[in-house]
Amino acid sequence: MNYKFKTKPYKHQLTALEKSWHKENFAYFMEMGTGKTKVLIDNLAMLYDKGKVDGALIIAPKGVVKTWYEQELPTHLPNHIENVTVLWQPNITKSQEEKLNSLFEIETALHILIMNVEALSTDKGVKFAYKFLNSHKVLMAIDESTTIKTPAAKRTKNIIDLGEKAKYRRIMTGSPITKNPLDLYTQCYFLDPYLLDHASYYSFRNRYAIMKTMHVRGRSIQVVSKFQNLSELSDVVKTFSDRVLKEDCLDLPPKNFTKRHIILTHDQRKIYEQMKKAAMAVLNGKVTTTMTVLTQLMRLHQITCGHFTADDGTTQLIPNNRITELMNILEETEGKVIIWANYQRDVNQIIKNVTEKYGEGSIVDYYGLTPQEDRQDNIRKFQNGPECRFLIGTPQTGGYGITLTKANTVVYYSNGYDLEKRLQSEDRAHRIGQKKNVTYIDLIAEDTVDEKIVEALRKKINIASEVLGEELKDWI
Repeated sequence: MNYKFKTKPYKHQLTALEKSWHKENFAYFMEMGTGKTKVLIDNLAMLYDKGKVDGALIIAPKGVVKTWYEQELPTHLPNHIENVTVLWQPNITKSQEEKLNSLFEIETALHILIMNVEALSTDKGVKFAYKFLNSHKVLMAIDESTTIKTPAAKRTKNIIDLGEKAKYRRIMTGSPITKNPLDLYTQCYFLDPYLLDHASYYSFRNRYAIMKTMHVRGRSIQVVSKFQNLSELSDVVKTFSDRVLKEDCLDLPPKNFTKRHIILTHDQRKIYEQMKKAAMAVLNGKVTTTMTVLTQLMRLHQITCGHFTADDGTTQLIPNNRITELMNILEETEGKVIIWANYQRDVNQIIKNVTEKYGEGSIVDYYGLTPQEDRQDNIRKFQNGPECRFLIGTPQTGGYGITLTKANTVVYYSNGYDLEKRLQSEDRAHRIGQKKNVTYIDLIAEDTVDEKIVEALRKKINIASEVLGEELKDWI
């Protein structure tokens, strides 16, 4: 393909582009870590250069909108393309209003609006999206399109209606069928109501599922008994999609790093700001040693994870979005996953939530409270057991000497300060025996010490020994 890319595409990305770039509707069913975001950006750039579009509406989950804005677009959008890019914010201040208005100026520029999918459940968000679509020739893309798999959901209906105004439509996800094949219906309906050749969800369901009646608390409900005609459905979907698995991408780098952003809840932000003031008061009143600052950082970091130690010494839980984002990631991900957390409190919460959703046999643990006699058995279950999908542990306990090569996705729910423990825990999956590329995902609470910690670890800086007290003080 003769195009001046800003970043060189891999072979599978070129293949996806060649199949899709000129088509009005297309689905990128590309597993996490294979670079579907770059493919979409290159597709957008090509259409803009051909004069086919002058706008893009990117709809993504909360955890990735900031990555689109700060990382993906600046990295992959060619330099010759003049662009105006705005990240939607629900609270429209005067400054934000000026940014939004810039999307209707500079006629020659590519105008890009990035919105979180939750915004399309609100009248304000929908109204502005309509205004944008009516003002430009738009490519509209849904990142992690399983977020619109529920036909009756308000945001699904709104997004499908908005899609009618777009000149080009794209859906992107690594796992298009999170529960069953019926999840495909509304994702494909957004692209084009006629792609699946069914006038309604119920017609589609009747073709590909056999239903049975169950009686629950005096009510009769229809549930799926089994599926049928799935090879036919697969053949239909192949005509407008490209499926990419990491195991088929021989030219990918061995390690791929990405981030998922989290916004503190109201309660978290309030407690965080109070603790931040208290920490600065402590640090301004004595000689700032590295250990003193690390102690204050840890207290702030615990708050971003959803818990803090009260004055009476008890640990208090705080409502938080971190566990929600983790569960979103697990739903999007296929295969086995390692989840590392820095605090035992986090491990316990993760075990509780994963067990509730996926069942007791789906998870094993490897942390300080895991009995010694169970540890090797847990590794065996994870490596060899077909039912066990998740291993949750702490890098302090599980980061050394064990082999977890059945996973090619590693989530850092929370990080510590020790670079060695981080690197060692990364290598539990990336070592001899690993036949796939490994994707590492860091959960980061915006505008907190989280950002500094992950940035330092990514640069291979050992925070505990290489960063001085006065430098750390600036992080707070």
